[in-house]
Amino acid sequence: MSGRPSLRHRPVIALTGATGFVGQAVLDAAVDAGFSIRALTRRTQPECPHVEWIGGELGNAASLVELVGGAEAVIHVAGVVNAPDAAAFEEGNVTGTLNLVEAAVRMGVRRFVHVSSLSAREPDLSAYGASKARAEKIVMASPLDWTIVRPPAIYGPRDKEMFELFRAARWGFIPMPREGRASMIHVEDLARLLVALEPGGLAVTGKVFEPDDGKPQGWEHFELGLAIGWAMGRRPRVIGLSPSMLERSARIDGFFRGSRAKMTLDRAAYFSHPDWVVSPEAAPPATLWRPRVETREGLKATAQWYREHKWL
Repeated sequence: MSGRPSLRHRPVIALTGATGFVGQAVLDAAVDAGFSIRALTRRTQPECPHVEWIGGELGNAASLVELVGGAEAVIHVAGVVNAPDAAAFEEGNVTGTLNLVEAAVRMGVRRFVHVSSLSAREPDLSAYGASKARAEKIVMASPLDWTIVRPPAIYGPRDKEMFELFRAARWGFIPMPREGRASMIHVEDLARLLVALEPGGLAVTGKVFEPDDGKPQGWEHFELGLAIGWAMGRRPRVIGLSPSMLERSARIDGFFRGSRAKMTLDRAAYFSHPDWVVSPEAAPPATLWRPRVETREGLKATAQWYREHKWL
């Protein structure tokens, strides 16, 4: 693990989730922007310039105090996106956020950027969405200078969630919800936004933002399925699944993959909702951030990354 000298002469961001899909992109973007990172990890990590790894987890108060002490801002990316029951979502997304907020307040950290989810808009649909909504309330009730970001569907290199659709496209079909639309965002665009929010200010403090790729009204599911197929060099059959079929798929996935299932009953309920399009009124200030990655090209580059790294 690297030592404290790597943090000299650069403002420090405390980052959770740095070893995950979104967190790795945020770490890279923050270092490129001139920050040093103090990053929470459960396992020993290779040394990285301008990064100090702090051993611990969101349930360990001592490690959180070490993580945030002396930082100018916290970017809270870590969270549970797939779990077998509501208790696991509660522990990872609610209790974990509370612990981090308490550590930030205790150590006098001013700025707190919290990564939530569009699912927080509909907390009654899923245990995941309910946990993200409760975590938001904790952040909003804190004395911190906070900003909350609710990303839509995130894709890009290293993503293990949407990867399932790319893999299905290789075999000539893509299962998608039958009805509805969803917004998209490339992980690098999201990472740039989170870093750009670090300084705070009147335009962003106490605000909830819903960023996307800039496509008005998002993507109709059939259209997105075709776009993923195009990225794979295929024209797959897009199979529209009704809510009951999504539920049945979740039960089958759970039977065969158990705790490793990607389509859980909780996710089936979430995916069945017809409107996961960001609100234009909640867009980040255009003077601060705009998306750069056009989604079709981003999907194509993501497919290429999967191939190069032998995922496909």
